[in-house]
Amino acid sequence: MPDTRLLANRYRVGELLGSGGMAEVRRGRDTLLARDVAIKLFQPGHDPADAQRFDNEIRTLAGLSHPGLVAVYDADPDGETPYMVLELVEGRTLRGRLADGPMGVEDVRRLGAALADALAHVHAHGFVHRDVKPSNILLGEDDVPRLADFGLARLTDSARLTRADQVVGTAAYLAPEQVRGAEITPAVDVYALGLVLLECLTGHREYEGAEIEAAVARLHRAPEVPDGLPSDLKRLLILMTSLSVARRPTASECARALLAADPPTLVAPRPRRSYGLVASAAVLLAAVGTGLVAHRDHVTPAESAPPATTAPAVPTSTQQRTAEWTPAPVVQTQPPVAGQPPVQVEKKNKGKSGKGKGKNGT
Repeated sequence: MPDTRLLANRYRVGELLGSGGMAEVRRGRDTLLARDVAIKLFQPGHDPADAQRFDNEIRTLAGLSHPGLVAVYDADPDGETPYMVLELVEGRTLRGRLADGPMGVEDVRRLGAALADALAHVHAHGFVHRDVKPSNILLGEDDVPRLADFGLARLTDSARLTRADQVVGTAAYLAPEQVRGAEITPAVDVYALGLVLLECLTGHREYEGAEIEAAVARLHRAPEVPDGLPSDLKRLLILMTSLSVARRPTASECARALLAADPPTLVAPRPRRSYGLVASAAVLLAAVGTGLVAHRDHVTPAESAPPATTAPAVPTSTQQRTAEWTPAPVVQTQPPVAGQPPVQVEKKNKGKSGKGKGKNGT
């Protein structure tokens, strides 16, 4: 049923486009500029933390400008009816598109590169989205995906919007460190994007089931990346969804790798290990609303992935090489002279020694 309100004597509220736990989005009309907009209306009477998230989304998006993000035109978070006026993206969500089945490899590359570039912009400004998922990705008629819903976004060095013993997000796309309640970095968005792209290719969620089951599954089972994918794409998805934060590429690296015909060299993944999980941990998690709130004090985390290591450096100086290998003296026998016994002569090696200078004068 259409809403007939006129907000700020300017925005005519129209039909419902979608709704969530704390807000609803309606089509609107800016009567001053004569253009269609999307109006996000905050639902009163919710937890104060929801109001803080709504205000956080407004402030976050207002400071960002990128083709892959939904633009904010106006807002009034403190009025009788808190609202935000957004760019209207005609189309559907990625969740709606996936209802039609899997996407082709090239389409996934283009989609992933655009989203990774948008996330790189978000991360460059010090924010982490924390809730990357198909229903938060809008597909417009211009074929440019736009990342929406920054209600859970926060500065990487800011205080949490939730208590220190809680993790908030959508269970099926949480990074392992989110489930464990560890430090939140831009790597959580890269992990979630990896799962989204994998879902686009396979047509199904990698971690199905209820919130608790989906959340803890990633702690003892790595995502299954299909064998039939191009080798560079398969390797990239494995790295993006690594249990180890250090092994995941940045969003900017993901964008370049997805676009490049000859993708940049990424750290080769080590063989996956199976990580056990204490069974009692699952029953001590609590799911709340459309997101997940997990009390990490009650969770026995699985063994984390081993940190990434680099190969030992190859010695570059002659001193380093000498420490590893010192040539033995060479003993040579001179031909015998008539009437005299053979003479052995010890010759010193004239090769590189620890006292010599290398190429760089070290």
